Amino acid sequence: MRISWFTIYPTPATVQYGLTPSADSFNATGVIDSYHYLLYYSGPVHNVIVGPLHPNTIYYYRMGDSNKVYTFKTPPSQFPIKFAVVGDLGQSEYTQTTLQHISNSTYDMLLLAGDLSYANTIQEEWESFGRLIEPLASQRPWMVTTGDHDVEKIFILHRRSFTAYNTRYLMPFNESGSNSNQYYSFEVAGVHVIMLGSYTDFDSKSDQYKWLQGDLKKLDRVKTPWVVVMFHAPWYNSNTGHQGEYESVEMKASLEDLLYQARVDLVISAHIHAYERFVSILI
Repeated sequence: MRISWFTIYPTPATVQYGLTPSADSFNATGVIDSYHYLLYYSGPVHNVIVGPLHPNTIYYYRMGDSNKVYTFKTPPSQFPIKFAVVGDLGQSEYTQTTLQHISNSTYDMLLLAGDLSYANTIQEEWESFGRLIEPLASQRPWMVTTGDHDVEKIFILHRRSFTAYNTRYLMPFNESGSNSNQYYSFEVAGVHVIMLGSYTDFDSKSDQYKWLQGDLKKLDRVKTPWVVVMFHAPWYNSNTGHQGEYESVEMKASLEDLLYQARVDLVISAHIHAYERFVSILI
């Protein structure tokens, strides 16, 4: 598990953790990062990987020089596993009820299909979003990918995409052989989950395409009989407000055959702010 937190002032990038409320059986040390966005400075962000850990187990932990004790529960190592799935979470009047539904679901892991904070370049909104989700995100693994509201690139003024996202939500891309935090994969309890970036190059010559090709070739259906793919902009939808968008049309043209040939079981996307699903088609 990777534990990430922000502080106003520098604190050690260390986590104490264990199986009892004293949280002092083990220690792990990580790294400190930060970012600037126009006149905004993030302050230190700490990233610490703890483990190895037992599956389906509650751990107690403390971060840095704080005495506050948190708990998290690791996912199971085999079926059944329960995912909570959400997209376009934001900070609207509906977000709190959505979080309450998630909290009531006794889930093992959350998958978020992009558009996290809806900061839209106002970096303080990333901070308020972090505080909003902390009660849940501190207790279960949250695995996320990017949406259009996470890009935050400004012509001339800020030319780098995903600056806040890449610093605040560091996913295990290196571990899956990816060279980008926008696309990666991981395995949990018999499920191979692939996260893709709708707003990152995806044509047949792109790094994302080549990585996906390689990742699908390595699938072991004995070990992970389920394969789930998640990205932000849907390839199919009936919402009249989101038709013909480049990220949907062109990404579908580039990548759909790869997923079809690999017999991917489930594809999840977001973006249209409505619930819609398609039944399996057997050929």
